[in-house]
Amino acid sequence: MASGLLTPIKVTKKRLLSCAAALAISAAAPVALAQDEDTGSAIISADHGGHPGDWMSYGRSYSEQRFSPLNQINRSNVGHLKLAWHYDLDTNRGQEGTPLIVDGVMYATTNWSKMKALDAATGKLLWDYDPKVPGNIADRGCCDTVNRGAAYWNGKVYFGTFDGRLIALDAKTGKLVWSVYTIPKEAQLGHQRSYTVDGAPRIAKGRVLIGNGGAEFGARGFVTAYDAETGKLDWRFFTVPNPDNKPDGAASDKILMSKAFPTWGKNGAWKQQGGGGTVWDSLVYDPVTDLVYLAVGNGSPWNYKFRSEGKGKDLFLGSIVALKPETGEYVWHFQETPMDEWDYTSVQQIMTLDLMVNGEKRHVIVHAPKNGFFYILDAKTGKFISGKPYTYENWATGLDPVTGRPNYVPDALWTLTGKPWYGIPGDLGGHNFAAMAYSPKTKLVYIPAQQVPFVYDPQKGGFKAHHDSWNLGLDMNKIGLLDDDDPQHKADKEKFIHDLKGWIVAWDPQKQQAAFTVDHKGPWNGGILATGGDLLFQGLANGDFHAYDATNGKDLFSFPAQSAIIAPPVTYTANGKQYVAVEVGWGGIYPFFLGGVARTSGWTVNHSRVIAFALDGDDKLPPKNEKGFVPVKPPAKWDEARVQDGYFQFQTYCAACHGDNGISGGVLPDLRWSGAIRGHEKFYKLVGKGALTAYGMDNFDTSMTPDQIEDIRNFLVKRANESYEGEVQARQNPEGVPTDQFLNVPQGPVEPATADHP
Repeated sequence: MASGLLTPIKVTKKRLLSCAAALAISAAAPVALAQDEDTGSAIISADHGGHPGDWMSYGRSYSEQRFSPLNQINRSNVGHLKLAWHYDLDTNRGQEGTPLIVDGVMYATTNWSKMKALDAATGKLLWDYDPKVPGNIADRGCCDTVNRGAAYWNGKVYFGTFDGRLIALDAKTGKLVWSVYTIPKEAQLGHQRSYTVDGAPRIAKGRVLIGNGGAEFGARGFVTAYDAETGKLDWRFFTVPNPDNKPDGAASDKILMSKAFPTWGKNGAWKQQGGGGTVWDSLVYDPVTDLVYLAVGNGSPWNYKFRSEGKGKDLFLGSIVALKPETGEYVWHFQETPMDEWDYTSVQQIMTLDLMVNGEKRHVIVHAPKNGFFYILDAKTGKFISGKPYTYENWATGLDPVTGRPNYVPDALWTLTGKPWYGIPGDLGGHNFAAMAYSPKTKLVYIPAQQVPFVYDPQKGGFKAHHDSWNLGLDMNKIGLLDDDDPQHKADKEKFIHDLKGWIVAWDPQKQQAAFTVDHKGPWNGGILATGGDLLFQGLANGDFHAYDATNGKDLFSFPAQSAIIAPPVTYTANGKQYVAVEVGWGGIYPFFLGGVARTSGWTVNHSRVIAFALDGDDKLPPKNEKGFVPVKPPAKWDEARVQDGYFQFQTYCAACHGDNGISGGVLPDLRWSGAIRGHEKFYKLVGKGALTAYGMDNFDTSMTPDQIEDIRNFLVKRANESYEGEVQARQNPEGVPTDQFLNVPQGPVEPATADHP
């Protein structure tokens, strides 16, 4: 078992369970925290068999292996698994959270940064907390108002909010203990900065660590550590240098000024946009090395030539950076994707384990970032050990065996060639935020891999930052899947769909090769859980929840969850019984890049809830709603002269939320069927003046002119007319007769407006 022979770092009042004592604990009963055992000791013990019935940290233990020793549910009986309970959430947007379970209570973060405390045995709500994130904050993030999870420490539960706060609550009552705003003034300077927080915080020796997102909108990445008891700022580390090479008064000053700044161009958009490098997901404390690892994201803008004149490695983009937890002092870094121009972030899950390397046991980091390579690094020093592709990729021919630096394919350097490039992996990566897992029993790492191509086409005529929109340095007219009668567009879409794939790869880190794969119909599937019952659990984008044999990938159990699952499962015990639970509900970036494609394989409606399974479960889900966004016969006329600019403006400002080329992914409203497109004034009030700001639809009158907004309306009217008949056909029953629920007349009472469906 990872780290099993290594001595953990000393912590106050530790009562670390020994391996022998841990084996004596019944896997059927949770073990409450003893009065003299602090949370740090308990989380450390999870890697040694301690507290098997709890899930106290984002990856269950500090190693983030997402392995539970529980085996009450195993290969021989998982086929009898049944739904034990479900809890419907109050928002039908994307759900990406990892629930925590401590002493029989589940702490689940949901969309709009809400916290629910549930009885882990029944799903009964114990308390909830709504930080009341303002609706107009929604358009400041690239990928929905999601939240990936919480942290637990000494009777308090911590989580970040989409508008940049870090909140500590009393775990028993849900009452506010403290709240801090995490975005400092020095990070907000520049042309445009749009920070959001949707990742799970981590705890390192009494400090709460939190990062942020926003690189697509203009941001300078950083991580901050706060005192877990008081919320007082302890230290901050910026991941991209100050554009003037001045000190920030932060722990990162010395290394950024001496080592990172010389790797950036003297000029370029990074000086106004911040450079990117946001730490929006993985952030790990390793008690074995006593180091904190930051997983650093992509550049801002993506276009390397615009960002930093096409010069330098741009440290610390696409890197893992190691710091001292007490001070934030820099220790080492390893850059996986120098001069990133593909959105190949390195924020994907960092995992530590013990591995035999050349006959010697080494404590290592294993990492499968977006760029398609599986890296093994020495956890103490950051030294590159090995790296092999875990999926097909066409941007590099391999990694240098000594340095780990990629050997670039010349055509893949699209910002330097100035030519479009069809990249695999694309910007969604060979592996994204969906968590991988490791089983010390099989000694395999299970990666939710995918193949999602992307055409990188450089923006012509120089870079211009757009307020309230993505700023990538790409030609936004060519970023989407054009859905019309043009033969070339049809061919491009067919090629894209043909290349679109998703699977589990069971990766042998010892051999650096796949042991087996589990093929899925499509990409963007959920995270993975590995258990002592030799099982893998995973939810899929098609709405099914599965259990697989961890030794060979055989499908042993499937449950129709009624909506796509992109969150990772957890397992725990309550009242002597093992449960497996997962948050259900798609969202994130799915509506933009994949929503329209998903519609080709069946109609999809989002249903957000938490579901839990047990061997003796007796619950049932309510009837499934397949209605979705009902197509309304659109206005018959539009101004063709306005459509081309309307498409550009829509792709620039609207597509990330409302779907590529005007096709919603089933989460946020489909604007083709909005009543607002029926009139110039109605549409301008909605888009320009922000009539629905409180519900997440901000105003864009400072970003676009009235004429540009009218261009969008004409584009949507045309798209509605092009797709109306096909959408109606998609809602017919098997006999081909339109059912009453899909007729273009009201059927029963109209539901009140909500934050998701105004």
